[in-house]
Amino acid sequence: MSGSRRRKSSASRGRQRRESDRAPHRASDLRGDRGRKPLPRHAGSHIWLYGNHAVAAALENPLRTIHRLVHTGDPIEASPCTPVQSERIDREEMEALLPPGAVHQGHAALVAPLPIVAIEDLIAEAGTSANALIVVLDQVNDPQNIGAILRSAAVFGALGVIVQDRHAPEVTGSMAKAASGAVERVPLVRVKNIVRSLETLKDAGFWTTGLDSETDISIEQTPANNRNILVLGAEGPGLRRLTRDTCDLLVRIGERQTGERLLNSLNVSNAAAVALYALSSRQPKT
Repeated sequence: MSGSRRRKSSASRGRQRRESDRAPHRASDLRGDRGRKPLPRHAGSHIWLYGNHAVAAALENPLRTIHRLVHTGDPIEASPCTPVQSERIDREEMEALLPPGAVHQGHAALVAPLPIVAIEDLIAEAGTSANALIVVLDQVNDPQNIGAILRSAAVFGALGVIVQDRHAPEVTGSMAKAASGAVERVPLVRVKNIVRSLETLKDAGFWTTGLDSETDISIEQTPANNRNILVLGAEGPGLRRLTRDTCDLLVRIGERQTGERLLNSLNVSNAAAVALYALSSRQPKT
């Protein structure tokens, strides 16, 4: 009888742990909503961020835990609430801490990963916004490109950037440097299945627009919608077939006679910036 109670209690604790593991953070928490205490859930291991913008943005983010802060010249002004003081070190010490060739601009921070954001959190935040814009990347796996896309997403107020977990790199110092601080402002949401995630977003009222060089429809012809998804494929292969089939509309950048040449000449981060501008300009004004 007591053995049965112990097994039942153990199973109950196991269920509680699994339910706790699934509890996601709202995207608004990642943006610095101090009204809600974030759950203590993180992904990956500690990383070094480097560069003026990346480090300064991390210092301003209340959800970013900083373990060490170093500089070679003048320190970045930090909030009085920052729990660590910046240490002055020489350039050789700085370069020993960071990957070879890292352009650190004299500043680096050892940080814990940000709380995980789930696709359901983006949908919940969209429900509180007059207009919502999300970027989905289909097998885009270059950290520099993803960082640049995060930067453009921040400029145009995107709620998040979605990537497929097994095809996308972890957040690194080089990605954060390319994002120029946007890693702290725009959640990078990892999902198992891109097509299933698109279907979930469509069920929530989002209009999905995929960028494709072979279509006859210009991005300027995208219907006005206050909930938009921009779907981008990898350079070269573009969108995979199932991803293409799931999009509500496939559009091109530029005129038809030059569209294919223009899209193929842009890298994916440049194409994202052009497309984000076009889609955001077609959202209803509030």
